[in-house]
Amino acid sequence: MTAGGRPAEPEVIWSRPQRAGRGPRPAHSRESIAAEAVRIADAEGIEAVSMRRVAAGIGAGTMSLYNYVPRKEELYELMVDAVSGEYEFTAPTGDWRADLLALARQTRALMHRHPWLPRLLTPVYGFSPNALRYLEHSLECLESLDAPDAEKLELVAAVNGTVATYVAGELALAERARALPWSEGEEQAVRTAWLGSRLATGRYPRLAAAVSGTGPVPGAGLDMDAVFDRSVTRLLGAWGT
Repeated sequence: MTAGGRPAEPEVIWSRPQRAGRGPRPAHSRESIAAEAVRIADAEGIEAVSMRRVAAGIGAGTMSLYNYVPRKEELYELMVDAVSGEYEFTAPTGDWRADLLALARQTRALMHRHPWLPRLLTPVYGFSPNALRYLEHSLECLESLDAPDAEKLELVAAVNGTVATYVAGELALAERARALPWSEGEEQAVRTAWLGSRLATGRYPRLAAAVSGTGPVPGAGLDMDAVFDRSVTRLLGAWGT
């Protein structure tokens, strides 16, 4: 162990006891540390999360925080695990596609509550206590799928990747809209006129036919919940057929 409590060799934070068998009870818990980091990230973005900010938020010295969390990467791992505890698991219905779609909806909502989450989702953080609960429940939902267990894990990863990509697009659009010096309606009107002029040339007959039922601008006014469900359902439909 190096100065400040940082490990000299790789370790998994979950294998590191929060307190030794003897000695005083720690002044802070991983739960309180993670909660403060999540609070900062939710309010100001993941860039605002630092050991100094978190330490100040829980009333600790920056260097003393390293006794609980050796590196910033472990702090991120605590954060991902903390918000992963927000899932509400119910008994599988026996319809694995419906059950995975329900989980995907929860994941989407989770990412909207914590917009920084898609940026931290990596396989490295996929084996924390709450992540293991999620994976175990997902595999329980897939009991009726006739596929090797390894492929079931691939399916879970594919669904999560689809959700993360979809939400990243939603968040980017929302961020762009907030930065516009005009309203979304004003911009849509300008883009509608331009697109209409292009389609009227007859050079894009297939595109014109494709967007004819979607409204003046593709994507504008769409029921994004319904689009999300269709996207995930299409992915699930490719499995077990």
